[in-house]
Amino acid sequence: MWFICAITTFIFWGLADLFYKMGNKEKDYLSHYKTGIMVGVIMGIHATIYLIVKQPSISFMGLISYLPVSLCYIISMIIGYKGLKFLELSISSPIQNSSGIITSLLLVLIFKESLAEMEWFAIFLIGSGILLLSFLEQKGSKRNNLGFIALIFPILYALLDGAGTFLDGIYLDKASIVSEDVALISYEYTFFIYAIITYIILKFKNIKLSFRHEKEKLIASIFETFGQFFYVYAMATESILAAPIVASYSILSIILSRLFLKEKLDRRKYITIILIITGIIILGFCE
Repeated sequence: MWFICAITTFIFWGLADLFYKMGNKEKDYLSHYKTGIMVGVIMGIHATIYLIVKQPSISFMGLISYLPVSLCYIISMIIGYKGLKFLELSISSPIQNSSGIITSLLLVLIFKESLAEMEWFAIFLIGSGILLLSFLEQKGSKRNNLGFIALIFPILYALLDGAGTFLDGIYLDKASIVSEDVALISYEYTFFIYAIITYIILKFKNIKLSFRHEKEKLIASIFETFGQFFYVYAMATESILAAPIVASYSILSIILSRLFLKEKLDRRKYITIILIITGIIILGFCE
C-alpha cells in the first residue's frame, strides 16, 4: 500500500508543478498570492472533509504546537510560486527538491548524527549541481537580467522546506510530539488561515483579485492537496523506501515541462540537473 501512496504522490506533485508553472504568469504581480489563496482554500476544504469522515483524535494544543513546521512549509511554497514566474520549471523543480541536504546537515549539526560516505557524496552532487546551475544562469540569462537572482527563490524554498522536514522529524519521530493526523490537519488549516488573511489584506488595500480564469491554479491546488494526503500515509508506513520515490518527482516535472511547456535547456544545464536529481535519489535511499 505504501508503494501505491508514494507513486501517487510522485504523480500528483509532478502534475502540480506543471500547472503551477502554467498558472504563474510573469506579468501578473499577484500570481503567487492567488496561487497561495487557492491552495489554502482547497486544503481547508480537504481538512474539513478529512475531519468529518475519519474523525481523528486531535487536540487544539497539538494543532498549535505544529505551527512552526506548517509555517516553514507554507512560506517556502509561496516563495516557490513567485520563483516560477522567472525560471523554467526544469530548473526550479530539481533545486527545490534538493531540500533534503538541509535536513541532513541540520541532523548532523544539532543531533550530532553521522553521515555515511554515500550521503556526503549525494550532498556534494546536489551542492555542485546548484552552484554550476547558478553560474550558467548568471552567464546566459536574458530574462530581465535576473540571472542568479532568479535562483534565489528555489534556493530559499529548499532551505525552508528542508528546515520544515527537519522539524517534522522531531515532531513525528524523535520526540513524537504530534500524530500524522494532527500534522496533516494543522498544516492544511494553517494554509487555509493564510489564504483568508492574505485575501482580506489585499482587499483592504483595494487590490482586485479575480479567479475567473485561474483554472491552472485550481488544478494545481487539487493535485497538491491530494499529493499531501498520500504523502503522509506513504511516509508513515515505509518512509525509508517511500522518501526517494517522492523526492524524485522533479523528474516527472522536467518531462512534463518538456512535453507541454516546450522548455528547452542547453546540454550543460541538463547535466547539472542530472547531478542534482542523482544526489536527491541517493540521499533518499540513504535515509
